[in-house]
Amino acid sequence: MNPWRARLGAYARLLRLDRPIGIYLLLWPTWWALWIAGNGSPSLTNVLVFTAGVVLMRSAGCAINDFADRDFDKQVWRTRARPLAAGEIRPKEALGLFAGIAFVAFLLTLFLNLYTIVMSVGGLLLAAAYPFMKRYTHLPQVVLGAAFSWAIPMAFAAEQEALPPLAWLLFFANLAWTVAYDTFYAMADRDDDLKAGVKSTAILFGRHDLAIIAALQGLALALLAAAGHVAGLGWPFYASLGVAAALFLYEHRLAHHREPQACLAAFLHNNWVGMAVFAGIYLAFVTA
Repeated sequence: MNPWRARLGAYARLLRLDRPIGIYLLLWPTWWALWIAGNGSPSLTNVLVFTAGVVLMRSAGCAINDFADRDFDKQVWRTRARPLAAGEIRPKEALGLFAGIAFVAFLLTLFLNLYTIVMSVGGLLLAAAYPFMKRYTHLPQVVLGAAFSWAIPMAFAAEQEALPPLAWLLFFANLAWTVAYDTFYAMADRDDDLKAGVKSTAILFGRHDLAIIAALQGLALALLAAAGHVAGLGWPFYASLGVAAALFLYEHRLAHHREPQACLAAFLHNNWVGMAVFAGIYLAFVTA
């Protein structure tokens, strides 16, 4: 294979361009917020900027994550083939990609108002801090949840130049949902993480993992219902929450025996949850 083609392929895998689930899980709540903040008709500029920003910041997050975890990844069955862990690219290349992509994402914010530009700094700090949290706390998933939810108040800042309570209802709903699905993800690596000394909610929750995930999913649905009430959303939105609840039940059926591949499947399944909620928001405005 051509060396440059191989190198570009390694970069693409570092940025997880071959595995877009992270983009979807970040994009759906961003669109929830844009459509609600924009009362069903968000600015086209905001939609384009935030959508591109999601793709860029997820890619940047993957680069800094693999830089931070390059030694741990060699010890985990699921991650030992990642480009940094496998020695296909050098750590300084990953750092360069993180800095370059984050800078392009920041340039995109210049199309938005000053309020949103200032808030974008918080998103960058959260994205950069998350990968290092698993060394110090069993709650790195909470930091990830904050990073994945930061686009929600940013969307309100962009659409309304304000941060109403509704923005924070959505923020904490998404935070709870993110901790729930990322705990499924961490459950797949729990045995290897224990050996490597990596901390996670899956380890912290132990045998109560599925019960706590269910509680977090219930909290997410309750906060979304409260947000729908505040936003004045109609029946399609509440129907979508019913669909999300059914999807959550299916995820628990998948992960019931805590087999690594089944836990990964439960994690991946959350794409449909985010899509269902967005469909409910969109239809609520269309049918109002």
